[in-house]
Amino acid sequence: MNAMTLRLANDSDDLTALVELYDQAARWMLASGIDQWRPGDKDEAHFRRRHKDGEVWMAEADGRAVGAFELWWEDEPAWGPQPPEAGYVHRLMVDRERAPAGTGRALLAHAERRIAGAGRAWARLDCVSSNPRLRTYYEGAGYTVVGEQPFKEGKNGSRYGVTLLEKRLGDA
Repeated sequence: MNAMTLRLANDSDDLTALVELYDQAARWMLASGIDQWRPGDKDEAHFRRRHKDGEVWMAEADGRAVGAFELWWEDEPAWGPQPPEAGYVHRLMVDRERAPAGTGRALLAHAERRIAGAGRAWARLDCVSSNPRLRTYYEGAGYTVVGEQPFKEGKNGSRYGVTLLEKRLGDA
């Protein structure tokens, strides 16, 4: 397998691959008994908006998309109004069949470097409170639980709880 490369996603050429990564991750979650994502919940328009409002990163190996994540510069729905001291990682996705081992951690590390490079001291993320497996994964990557947001508003006005996690970056 060739080395994995990371790059900013293109807002036209990569949209189909991003939707496929999301749907594949959602199918794996459902098959694993994790009630979090649903296939079809994120379409090309979603990733186009995320590209416009923040950053979408793709990981490739052997000419195929094997992972991706969104990087936001604010996240009021989960974290409320905050000073510009953090970057927010969303939709960390990995192709479980084709991605090299450690792809998820490599994507997180890349996000952390990007956030620190922007002069921000914190990497933040959230995960559905009903997904302790993902929480454990993030804690293993150095993130600390700092709270709960019990009423995050989702699609169609639904409300659900999320666990808030953060990681201090460097000496900032």
